[in-house]
Amino acid sequence: MHLSPSAHVDTFARDHLPPPEQWPQMVFDRPELRYPDRLNCGAELLDASAERYGAGRPAVVGDDGQCWTYGELRARVDRIAHVLTGELGVAPGNRVLLRGPNSPHLAACWLAVMKAGAVAVTVLAAQRAHELRKVCALGQVSHALCDAASLEELEKADVPGLRVAPFGGDGPADLLALCESQPERYEAVETAADDVAMIAFTSGTTGQPKGCVHFHRDVLAVADSFSTHVLRPEPGDLFAGSPPLGFTFGLGGLLIFPLRAGAATLLGHWSGPEQLLAAVERHRVTVLFTAPTAYRGMLSKLAAAPPGTPGARTYDISSLRRCVSAGENLPAATYEAWHETTGLRMINGIGATEMLHIFVSAADDDARAGATGVAVPGFEARVVRKDEEGRLSPVPDGEPGLLAVRGPVGCRYLADPRQREYVCDGWNLTGDTYVRGADGYFRYVARADDMIVSSGYNIAGPEVEEALLRHPDVAEAAVVGRPDEQRGQVVVAHVVLREGVEAGPGTADALREFTTGQLTPYKCPREFVFAGSLPRTPTGKLQRYVLREVGAERGAEQAVAEPGAERHPGQAASGGSAGDRSADGLPA
Repeated sequence: MHLSPSAHVDTFARDHLPPPEQWPQMVFDRPELRYPDRLNCGAELLDASAERYGAGRPAVVGDDGQCWTYGELRARVDRIAHVLTGELGVAPGNRVLLRGPNSPHLAACWLAVMKAGAVAVTVLAAQRAHELRKVCALGQVSHALCDAASLEELEKADVPGLRVAPFGGDGPADLLALCESQPERYEAVETAADDVAMIAFTSGTTGQPKGCVHFHRDVLAVADSFSTHVLRPEPGDLFAGSPPLGFTFGLGGLLIFPLRAGAATLLGHWSGPEQLLAAVERHRVTVLFTAPTAYRGMLSKLAAAPPGTPGARTYDISSLRRCVSAGENLPAATYEAWHETTGLRMINGIGATEMLHIFVSAADDDARAGATGVAVPGFEARVVRKDEEGRLSPVPDGEPGLLAVRGPVGCRYLADPRQREYVCDGWNLTGDTYVRGADGYFRYVARADDMIVSSGYNIAGPEVEEALLRHPDVAEAAVVGRPDEQRGQVVVAHVVLREGVEAGPGTADALREFTTGQLTPYKCPREFVFAGSLPRTPTGKLQRYVLREVGAERGAEQAVAEPGAERHPGQAASGGSAGDRSADGLPA
């Protein structure tokens, strides 16, 4: 793979790209995805958008109502870039850690790193010292810009040689104080389109985190594909959402996409569905990005009590015109309930840190409950199987297989042998099991490693979860397999009940009977674990591996098994009866 001459003085990131033969095949078959050899995505998102749409347009809004126009944002970004390359000594190609909750200042720091030709390593504000230390070591991070309120864990990490500049605090060494004497204009470094712009580290919750390397052209490509053709934003839009900028879902949805379209973004941190609903109402948000769990939480508040009920809080979210769901599978029941309640069809999508953003989706009349969608313009997708030699072959429509995708972006791990697992025959293998229907729509089955095999039957946990979520007493559900000597695995449902519903044998029996009416009996849960919450990553993704590893020990209040079903350690039985039947029709 031929790369353009780099503008980087520090070539660490490019030097540690996978060998060319391990790259996915890149697809640039649309004119809007063919970029010039020299390109700085920060200048394109900010300077070019200011010129194209007007420097006086709103660009970034804080939850306190503070608003920066494109011209004001550019002045702040350029001052930070001057501090980076002057006071702090950042050279093109140096890795700069960005840490803090979503805020206008964090967004300005990210753009400044781009314009300075450095490499952004944006992490979550919730990450702890040992996680930060590992990321800094893997990425050879030399500098950090950190929200003053998020300094403690970074200081605990004690990264050798790391130069940290806090922002939003007090004192003359604060980044914002250093910016006051700097010029308002900074000429962006003339980076190559294939110079590294960012390294996005996966969460690493199940092992060593992987650094996903993305170029300057990649940042624009996700906007010029999914955002342009599926989301279709307008300059008058106001974006908002819950995903952090340290998560590529949030970086795209709350910064890259609005700026590319000349729109505005509302950046803040909202805890819980009420705060998010209130922000939508107060600021008149038009485009919302969040995960299915958050949509379910908002639905519970929107439908909690009819208007006029004493003490009820109603929310005016009529400003919304686009609602994007990603990060985990969107159950059909959630899609249908949101449409019934708001009149809006959610834009479902699947993306990956390795691919930067969404590559299969659908919107408006093309959106369908229970389906993720079709390949985003600029991408190709197929369902395949992989043989022992690592060769891929297509799977017929209607049969499950691995989702494979390729397009203008692709997986490039930073010096990681797992590159060979993700990229095969030029395709990116996402690790998801999908079915492609005769209509061309891709429907999610499960994560490839989340399939439950019980008595020879393949059972997709998300399908069982969707059935449970149709029951009015269920707020959240996670379904995993538990080892079983007789069946190999048995289906266990971890359930968060709606407020006021009693956890016990009667509720378990009711849910078991309900799912038996929804699914083939062998798919129905043999055990129910009632919990106050489900384990999730800081980005909201369900951690099924936690439930598999420790059973009901984390957060469980009660566990109810069918008669004869063996309980695993740490599980408290509360009796319960389901008659003589078993979920799969085999002897209990």
